[in-house]
Amino acid sequence: MCTVMGYLRADADKDKFAEGLSRTETRGPDDSRIVDLGKGLLGFQRLSIMGLTPEGMQPFELNGSYSVCNGEIYGFRPIREKLAEKYTFRSGSDCEILLPMYREYGTDMFAMLDAEFACIIYDDETGDFIAARDPIGIRPLYYGLDSDGYMVLASEAKNLVGFTDKIMPFPPGHYWKNGEFTCYRDITTVEKVLDDDMDTVCRNIREKLVAGVEKRLDSDAKVGFLLSGGLDSSLVCSIAQKKSSTPIRTFAIGMNTDAIDLKYAKQTADYIGSDHTEIIISSEDVLDALDTVIKILGTFDITTIRASIGMYLLCKGIHEQTDIRVLLTGEISDELFGYKYTDFAPNAEEFQKESEKRVRELHMYDVLRADRCISSNSLEARVPFGDLDFVKYVLAINPEMKMNTYNMGKYLLRQAFEGDYLPHNILYREKAAFSDAVGHSMVDHLKEYAESFYTDEQFEELSAKYTHAKPFTKESLLYREIFEKHYPNQSQMIVDFWMPNKEWEGCNVNDPSARVLSNYGQSGV
Repeated sequence: MCTVMGYLRADADKDKFAEGLSRTETRGPDDSRIVDLGKGLLGFQRLSIMGLTPEGMQPFELNGSYSVCNGEIYGFRPIREKLAEKYTFRSGSDCEILLPMYREYGTDMFAMLDAEFACIIYDDETGDFIAARDPIGIRPLYYGLDSDGYMVLASEAKNLVGFTDKIMPFPPGHYWKNGEFTCYRDITTVEKVLDDDMDTVCRNIREKLVAGVEKRLDSDAKVGFLLSGGLDSSLVCSIAQKKSSTPIRTFAIGMNTDAIDLKYAKQTADYIGSDHTEIIISSEDVLDALDTVIKILGTFDITTIRASIGMYLLCKGIHEQTDIRVLLTGEISDELFGYKYTDFAPNAEEFQKESEKRVRELHMYDVLRADRCISSNSLEARVPFGDLDFVKYVLAINPEMKMNTYNMGKYLLRQAFEGDYLPHNILYREKAAFSDAVGHSMVDHLKEYAESFYTDEQFEELSAKYTHAKPFTKESLLYREIFEKHYPNQSQMIVDFWMPNKEWEGCNVNDPSARVLSNYGQSGV
């Protein structure tokens, strides 16, 4: 991960800008640089992943134009080879291609990128600033206007506290230029529903996910893998191990009392032959981390916070105990293939609408969680299920096929990897939410702590302060109060609580955990 920041104001306060940039030093601990363009400031903090030499440090410059980018541009070498006929490259960094691409293609370049990225470009020829973000929002970017209406942008909301009264997430799949946002790619738009048969669908799912994993193994820094023992992370690890000539390094976390997933993670690790590490945590570790986790996340959402505590502590252990710099994770599968609650979708059309909605909102929930938990520990997240070709294909599959009519969620994904990828009991294991799988006791401790923190009268009084995303349990109030301490009056950054679709029969619940649904079944075993 890296930090990018831009203040598009000629007389910007450089000391204040430097202080704002410094708040995310963990994203880029290797080097930091600020460039004064005369028309504004660009800042960058580097975590060296591709092109590890000093020449890979940003901002990059081309004939007076500058760019900063937090991202991974997959397949950049053929693009660079073509551009090298006209431009000279000084580093092995994938992001160095952006300025030459902008010179050649302008803003059309963004739709050409197979990438997870957030970037800011200064065009010296026109004096324009341009900012853009990948179609899913895997790499973070926030923006706001200062009191005089000047734009300020940064990788995280915490960079912008004190610069603007209203911090907002930069919309994924958009670029900003001359004060306007333009959508260059809506990844959720399905131009044509696919009529592929089951064998074709499964083959394409397998081939596209394998390709998505393989391209994310390209790194000049060491790569590791988060392995929960669930289907998604297990598949990522299995594919990667098949592509590796040496054992990959896998990592799992669980509570010291009732971790559900540790045994399944170990089964997967033993099966694929990975070098596996377990990290065990206690209820004290969970409560001690709560304030820190909410501060690094910049959210009040219940399920995001619950799931982030285990992920943050796992990544903290990886950072402290290894020299790994890149982590592959299993996020985004649920949004494409379904959750426990989408089993209650009344029809295929509603299933598809829910899937598209969740993908559009991912940058505020699961993708935010992965980015912050990993980057706050000076590591980089890569998300194979977020591969653009893979996402586009799965969203276009006939939703009748994706609905759980098989008495087994994510049936297409499981069928696609029949064979020797995973043991049968892992491939067809019921899904457990990550926060529950770390240990049911983790969520129970958090809820009990919140119940003891407020009286009923205090809950009613304090909850009444909020109109947007009003807390509805003592746990949600506790998280909101901690959030407001770090991000006062900025709740609009998150559209609402991540909850099952309450309009569906069986989903009108008061807790985001799948444990409260009638179909939870064997998920917690």
